[in-house]
Amino acid sequence: MTRLIALTALIAASTGCVVYTHDRNDAPAHDDEIIYVEPAPEINYTPIVLNGDASVYWDGYYGDDVWYFEAVVDDPNGVYDVVDVWADVYDEWRGGVCVESFQLFPTEDPYLWYSDWLGSTTYLDPFYGGYTVDLVAYDVYDDYDWMTVTAYTYAF
Repeated sequence: MTRLIALTALIAASTGCVVYTHDRNDAPAHDDEIIYVEPAPEINYTPIVLNGDASVYWDGYYGDDVWYFEAVVDDPNGVYDVVDVWADVYDEWRGGVCVESFQLFPTEDPYLWYSDWLGSTTYLDPFYGGYTVDLVAYDVYDDYDWMTVTAYTYAF
């Protein structure tokens, strides 16, 4: 039993850590010294909406109009830095009032975000020609970019 206690005490006493310090001095560094290098700050860049589209078409299978929104988005930090894309529809003929917002979803192409919605589930009129759509892309740090496009309806 005393051997077990002695072994435990020996193990506890032999473990430890090595602490490296960094002293500022004017002396040149030697090969055996560890030099601390400050990591570079992470820089976040704004995502970029490169292209987009908003339109409506008739779908005979559902017997309803279908609104679709798509955005081509990139980010200088990498395309996977983009985490959310929305299509905000505005009525320009009524003073730019926001009518409705639609979430877009990533596709197999990491640059393309898309969604489509049955017309009966929206407040949008497919025969109305006064809609503009802001395609807004957000990145991990909530930085954003947008592009405004005209929604193509049956009025055009």
